[in-house]
Amino acid sequence: MFTEYAPPDTPLTILHQDQDLLIADKPAGLLSVPGRGDHLADCLLSRVQGAFPDALLVHRLDRDTSGIMVFALTPAAQRHLGQQFETRQVKKTYVARVWGHLAPAKGTVDLPLIVDWPNRPLQKVDHETGRPALTDWRVVRREEQTTRVRLYPKTGRSHQLRVHMLALGHPILGDPFYASGPARDAPRLMLHAENLRLRHPDGGRGMSFSAKSPF
Repeated sequence: MFTEYAPPDTPLTILHQDQDLLIADKPAGLLSVPGRGDHLADCLLSRVQGAFPDALLVHRLDRDTSGIMVFALTPAAQRHLGQQFETRQVKKTYVARVWGHLAPAKGTVDLPLIVDWPNRPLQKVDHETGRPALTDWRVVRREEQTTRVRLYPKTGRSHQLRVHMLALGHPILGDPFYASGPARDAPRLMLHAENLRLRHPDGGRGMSFSAKSPF
């Protein structure tokens, strides 16, 4: 389940930069922030700070998820953006490939989640003590044995999209934690943060950023 950390040696991809805001496209397999120990020091935050020393963390993506990550370039912008994430004003769209044919064409998963302590960092559905978690989904197309789907998380729980798809009986392809059998055989976790909409910390103008899915 826990694989050796071998971060990809790919160039830093910056999608947008201004005086307050920096948007990067994180590759799959790269930590968002450093882990414990020198062997886990390489991460998107350190790579971004190598080029932009003032960059500050706003949110995270799972190591195996690719796509859009937001960084602030001033403490004031970090506070403003952090509040948008905390109050769920940021609108996020993910694209995923899941095992099997997901039906109907769209739906919502409303299942509370909590850490599975004996197996952490895994998460699990728990109707008694779990925290509310809500995901909308919409089928893009059905393939031979899989479905391409867009996911719209309304909350930001750890592993939310991965556990919610598993709960539907359609784990995300290549998921080292939650997929099994042929669903696990993909070359990577087929989950990508495709689009993100937020308000600019200076003036509140609405902005939308996209990063094309690599799969």
